[in-house]
Amino acid sequence: MRQFTYTIKDDLGIHARPAGLLVRLSSKYNSQITLAKDKKTADAKKIFSVMSLGVRYNETITVAVQGSDETEAADALKSFFETSL
Repeated sequence: MRQFTYTIKDDLGIHARPAGLLVRLSSKYNSQITLAKDKKTADAKKIFSVMSLGVRYNETITVAVQGSDETEAADALKSFFETSL
């Protein structure tokens, strides 16, 4: 399993547009991808699940990737967060 944390730098947090892009990117991979904030977790392949976390500016999330293509998926997600959020 690959895991990393990221602090959101977008003033609006994870809102609809980047959440949709995140779900689209996550869906390209076979690995299970979860986001966690506080004690809540979300499936990164489901838009309502991602939005339900309510991640705001300057909050830290943990991204966990587990599966056959976890290294590639984790690298792509880390890049996505750094450029989009």
